[in-house]
Amino acid sequence: MAPIEIAGRAWRYLSANIFEALLNTRELFEDTAAAAPLAHRLRPRRLEEVVGQPQLTGEDSWFAALVREGHASSCVFWGPPGVGKTTLANIMAEAADMPFAHLSAVSAGKAEVQDVVKRSRAEGRSYLLFLDEIHRFNKAQQDVLLPYIEEGTLVLVGATTENPSFSLNNALMSRCRVIVLKPIDAAGLCQIVERGVASLREENDGFSLASDAADWLASAASGDARYVLNALEALSDAFPAKHWTLPEVQTHWGRKSAQYDRDGDFHYDLISALHKCVRDSDADAATYWLARMLQAGEEPLYIARRLIRMATEDIGLADPHALSITLEARRMYEVLGSPEGEQGLFESVIYLALAPKSNAAYVAEKAARLLAREYPDAPVPMHLRNAPTKLMQELGHGAGYQYAHDAEDAVVTQGHFPDGVDGQGLYRPTDRGFERKLGERIRWLEEHRGMKNGKGGKK
Repeated sequence: MAPIEIAGRAWRYLSANIFEALLNTRELFEDTAAAAPLAHRLRPRRLEEVVGQPQLTGEDSWFAALVREGHASSCVFWGPPGVGKTTLANIMAEAADMPFAHLSAVSAGKAEVQDVVKRSRAEGRSYLLFLDEIHRFNKAQQDVLLPYIEEGTLVLVGATTENPSFSLNNALMSRCRVIVLKPIDAAGLCQIVERGVASLREENDGFSLASDAADWLASAASGDARYVLNALEALSDAFPAKHWTLPEVQTHWGRKSAQYDRDGDFHYDLISALHKCVRDSDADAATYWLARMLQAGEEPLYIARRLIRMATEDIGLADPHALSITLEARRMYEVLGSPEGEQGLFESVIYLALAPKSNAAYVAEKAARLLAREYPDAPVPMHLRNAPTKLMQELGHGAGYQYAHDAEDAVVTQGHFPDGVDGQGLYRPTDRGFERKLGERIRWLEEHRGMKNGKGGKK
């Protein structure tokens, strides 16, 4: 077997300190960057290349000034995946000419942190320790970091997708500035798509993406740049020299994510017949199809689950008791088993079939989900946000909230949808059963809010 050849620089690097080589791989693997994922290859190296965080990258921002002056500061980046937390930490370390140590709190602990401290002291220089998933560190592990931050051995940059007010102790919070990163907007993601396509085209001449397909990917990413780039790379891996249209992109991804068994048509035909007979208020036929399913050996708990669904989809608030009856039927079967417990299923089917029908709640659900897909990243209004910690209060969470119980009639006039999102009228009750009373309640509320708005209330 031929001897393994290792470049001189890499061999000296490894032989001097194996852990150092593993901890700081940027230099060692510089020559193999082309084999890295696209998201890594296109990681911005300068602040002006960063997309989607103008509050940090703008010329007048404090972070940009920090980077220009070549300084580094302990901080915690709080934001969703794929918005630039690792990138900003790398840029800050590069600007400050500091060694960069990357640890993940998922797998690292006290020993790995102290190894970085040993390196820092041996070299006589501060290290920037990037601790991903910092919220995974428990209180004792967080306390280990405190003296090293205090004495300047480490500049800590934590990254988390969870609220640091809940996961980090006060001592660590007081030594780190919390920086809120926002999801990248569609325009920013379109820029990233353009960069990704251009890079892949250099590698595979002929690879391209229709403009509407690029827009769709940017929208589907929900603010995550890594998702966009991983998607592009997967498309390129599948067909390196292809022009991708919107339907092809959607079909490709839909085909990969769709996983369901098409066998058992008879099983689904029977449950479909039962469901439709309940919806059509035919109690006799519904009990027949239920008996057929049980006789065929259908799992009773499966039927119980489907009855719960029927109670909400086809009856809803026209008879709120329908849901309780189906839930109790399921519990009855769990207690008694077959065959005695099956009587609860028959009782439920008869009740559901004869109950007043309304799909208003079901329609409201679909309309609300559609609205949520159209505005997946619309921010929660500040006055509706929770504010249990001092940090969140300082950020303006909960400011201006109207507490309904303080109003004489418990009616407030504040808005409850994000700016630009019109969701009024998602739920439209029918005139059947209990929903008639709900409709009267809605009209009463609208009247009272209108009266208050007429007196200068906020709509």
